[in-house]
Amino acid sequence: MKIFLETERLILRQFTEADAELLFELDSDPEVTRFTKLGDRSGTPTSYNEIKNEFLPKVLRYYQQYPGYGFWAAIEKLSNKFIGWFHFRPGLDSYMGATLYEVDDIELGYRLQRKMWRKGYATEGSKALIRKGFLELGIEKVVASALSENKASIRVIEKVGLKFERNFVYSESQQAGVKYALSREDFIRHS
Repeated sequence: MKIFLETERLILRQFTEADAELLFELDSDPEVTRFTKLGDRSGTPTSYNEIKNEFLPKVLRYYQQYPGYGFWAAIEKLSNKFIGWFHFRPGLDSYMGATLYEVDDIELGYRLQRKMWRKGYATEGSKALIRKGFLELGIEKVVASALSENKASIRVIEKVGLKFERNFVYSESQQAGVKYALSREDFIRHS
């Protein structure tokens, strides 16, 4: 197990091929994926085959392609159990890519099990990734986006210091979204 980062209550580690079942279980909760499957509110979970053969291989390639960036399995220290994931990756490699992000933008995101909501884990993990990004990885800007109706995620984004940048529309679903950002300069000024 290769640990990327630790916080007071979390371990963020690299994923392995053995994590396919954990990812499948996470995505099987329609409440967890409610704001992530753009245009699909049916609650249909991502198939196990799609996770194992498409998503997980892409996640594993990140570790070689973008050292220091990627998707990280979130493990609760108290229980030593998987509770979800965080990503901290080049924005141009995301779903919205060049239509929303600039070349040096690093995108922050997370997905946690429903039973772990409202415990501060999204905030704790996000703050640690932002700090590591600015202080250790030398990044210039952290960005995040969310559907406008995803108020809980927007609260976390604001809590960790990102500021509203603009409204936009997701091209495939035509749903309203918001983009937030935090520059290295603003992070240092407010630290």
